[in-house]
Amino acid sequence: MGPHPDPFDEPDERPDEPRVVRARGELDLTTVPAFAQELKEARHGSGRLFVVVDLLDVTFMDGRVLDPLNAAWEECRERLGWLRVVHSRPGPLLVFRAAGLVGRFPRYASVRDACDGVPADRAPARRAT
Repeated sequence: MGPHPDPFDEPDERPDEPRVVRARGELDLTTVPAFAQELKEARHGSGRLFVVVDLLDVTFMDGRVLDPLNAAWEECRERLGWLRVVHSRPGPLLVFRAAGLVGRFPRYASVRDACDGVPADRAPARRAT
């Protein structure tokens, strides 16, 4: 009898329904606890875990956001999934760069690109039709 196939060994890592956490405004001392709670709630359940964190409407972000993001990233990896971050403003990139986490949190231009696994630096230019 041959080995049992691994139910998590799937070539397509795009989930049917990733969990999306959207943040708005400032992520700082007063707002990061609520953001961390939203990330925790998005990780409920069991099985493979795919999370998109949408920071497009974040106007300010400091390093306090790193602990909850790293915890969520680690849990997603443990559950054979991923966590991807959508952002366009310079603030998130500066925070990730200062912490040496640009490789862990590459920039995605949209939730759709994050779901498709297309980082912003590799996304084809979209033409209006």
